[in-house]
Amino acid sequence: MTSAALTGAGDERVARVGLVKRLLLKPELGGLIGAVLVFVFFASLSSVFRSPDGVANWLDVASTYGIMAVAVALLMIGGHFDLSAGVQMGTAAITSGILTTYYGLNTWVALLLSLLVCLAIGFINGYLVVRTGLPSFIITLGTFLMLQGLNLGVTKLVTNTVQVNNFNRIVGYDVLQKIFASEFTIAGARFQIAILWWIVATAVGSWVLLRTRFGNWIFAVGGDLTAARNVGVPVQRTTIVLFMTTSFAAWFAGTTQIVRLTSIQAQAGFGQELIFIVAAVIGGCLLTGGFGSVVGASVGALIFGMTAQGIIYAGWDADWFKFFLGAMLLLAVLTNQYIRRFAEQSRR
Repeated sequence: MTSAALTGAGDERVARVGLVKRLLLKPELGGLIGAVLVFVFFASLSSVFRSPDGVANWLDVASTYGIMAVAVALLMIGGHFDLSAGVQMGTAAITSGILTTYYGLNTWVALLLSLLVCLAIGFINGYLVVRTGLPSFIITLGTFLMLQGLNLGVTKLVTNTVQVNNFNRIVGYDVLQKIFASEFTIAGARFQIAILWWIVATAVGSWVLLRTRFGNWIFAVGGDLTAARNVGVPVQRTTIVLFMTTSFAAWFAGTTQIVRLTSIQAQAGFGQELIFIVAAVIGGCLLTGGFGSVVGASVGALIFGMTAQGIIYAGWDADWFKFFLGAMLLLAVLTNQYIRRFAEQSRR
């Protein structure tokens, strides 16, 4: 027997993989490189951007995107989209606001009911996807349109305006403010607690995806649905849970918004679902499912936070943000396509 045979040469399971190749196989690598480049670019244009106050501002913007991007990334890795994720944020906030400020319901009961509403929406989305076999894009597009109309119609019917106000006057607001909208100070700058919740969401999401059986199910469902069923993966349950997870994140983000702003517009969250999806794609999630990273999705959200504030600090027209949104999506898709092909060739 030759030494090559003894060492397993030619066997991909024991073949040594170089450091560069291992790094290229990481789904979040492209996002990390992009984040560094975006930071360097805007930091060179504005001293405020790189100051403690500037960092606090763009981390604050990124935190809402990040919390949602974590849940959306898990869903995308599982092979699905939720176009109603942004509007659900508004639904959660509007429900809590109307029940407390206009109907006098106990604050905690109102929050629980708004959570149940969001979870029900997520369950319906997931159930319809697994029962009908229709693309999640179509199912959640319908949900998106219905919720958009419902948010506006109910808000105008109850308040005679297009917003819910005076949330800071409800009983228990001080406690909610500490949980969802308090601040902490670092280097003289005031950071929102939402940043910490974003870090927690990223850590928990990454642990679930990479260290639990459910995480294996997510990869299996998104990678090959038929194969997943054949090996006993509970496909329907996994899919429904993923949609409900996205709805929970929307409830949390929506509650954070109304607590911080003390009011909410009927159109809140409209259009943000695209940002969540793009953040996940920038972080390495494939549009076809079965591949991606929660950490990468958070990095994608960080890029958006830096870009949104960096454009302002640089003195540019804020409309350029849409240009960056499209450009980053295109670059991320092309990069992810290259990484996928490289990963496939490296396993041959």
